[in-house]
Amino acid sequence: MKKSVIYPGSFDPLTNGHINIIERAAKCFDEVIIGVAKNSSKDSILDPNERVIILKKIFKNNKKIIVDEFEGLLAQYVNKRKVYTILRGMRTVQDFEYELQMATSNNKLNSKLETIFMVADGNHSHISSSLIKDIIRLGGDASKFIPKIVERELKKKLLKKG
Repeated sequence: MKKSVIYPGSFDPLTNGHINIIERAAKCFDEVIIGVAKNSSKDSILDPNERVIILKKIFKNNKKIIVDEFEGLLAQYVNKRKVYTILRGMRTVQDFEYELQMATSNNKLNSKLETIFMVADGNHSHISSSLIKDIIRLGGDASKFIPKIVERELKKKLLKKG
């Protein structure tokens, strides 16, 4: 039986920390499904389709990694995929509090669902979406934190004149 996991998130932007979690998960599971969430409550820089394209390009050579897009409740999406194990990355104690609340809520919505946590690698634990966006908006070099393709796309959006 294939061991699969869903790694959901907005990935706006995708960071080297996300990539580290995905690559480490691919060593533990037969299949890692990256679920790119369409989250209307977030003020996104890249639209979900752009994020899916970037992820597919980055992981094109790894057959264990599947990129998908979903809208609505994660507790419902897992039924569609028939995968009931969720992977979440954690960087800080604050992440733990939030993730614990989400895991408990998701399990109440779908009792088949189990959430596992992977602690961020120390080289990536300081990276956050807001940090990346600020670095780019202020003209800095974010290449140590995100893939070049992501930096290029963010610069197009964040540094538009007008």
